[in-house]
Amino acid sequence: MTIASRRDFLKVAGATAVIATTAKAHARTLKAPVGLELYSVRDFMAKDLQSSLNDVHTAGYTVVEAAGFYKRSATDFRSAMDQAKLRCISAHYPLSMLATELDSIISYANTLGLEYIICSSSDGMHRDPNAHGETTTLDDWHWRIDQFNSIGKKVKAAGMTFGLHNHTPEFATIDGVLVYDEFMKLTDPKYVTLQMDCGWVYDSGHSPAEFIARDPSRFELLHIKDMILVPGQSEPTLTVMGKGKIDYKPILRAATHLKYYFVEQEKFDGDPLAELREDADYIRNFNF
Repeated sequence: MTIASRRDFLKVAGATAVIATTAKAHARTLKAPVGLELYSVRDFMAKDLQSSLNDVHTAGYTVVEAAGFYKRSATDFRSAMDQAKLRCISAHYPLSMLATELDSIISYANTLGLEYIICSSSDGMHRDPNAHGETTTLDDWHWRIDQFNSIGKKVKAAGMTFGLHNHTPEFATIDGVLVYDEFMKLTDPKYVTLQMDCGWVYDSGHSPAEFIARDPSRFELLHIKDMILVPGQSEPTLTVMGKGKIDYKPILRAATHLKYYFVEQEKFDGDPLAELREDADYIRNFNF
């Protein structure tokens, strides 16, 4: 190697080292505590609530979102959380329950110490009560959005925040209109936050990061899961965090108003507790 070529090599090597050091310095990890959506352990909780919650904490989680209370009173459920050293800060309810049992839900949530009440499924109810089972129309979605704004006002008055969780129906296009665009446009930010389930957005063929980047303040909560879309397979293959195909770096960079996130692994290939621990370790050390 000549003196000139060696000098050029050192310049390139030095520049590469600076870039790598700068990238490392700007890399971020999630500041929010590691959270789990308890739907992930629904079968175990039905058999032994306290043991399951203890296992969740052992796996590395400190906050959780409930998806059912297994016939426990709010006081008993909170006691079980306290024993497991977990904080339940959010809970899921279908729209049908929120529309008919909101007062009792709010009372239960206040006793439990929730910060959020989330509509787990916005599909299934129609503007016309006689239209059950028929195809959902854009008018049905607009009617639901009106319900969400109304529910959100009551939840806020009770000292909590109401939010919407998506699956894939919210990404349908009806009469040329993407339903999720209507969610973002017509739900009132004062009363409704959007809990994006990044996995189901990805499954619907859309980019979670693009929606979040439009208005990061709308997205205080995320559901984080990983999956692989297999051609010819109707359902995605759900897997441990980091073993699927969802790129969370742009998603988490866009989510500048994120307060909590919940890992959700709905199916397991091996030991559930080991896989949940792997999920927690992966996301705790994830750099973006």
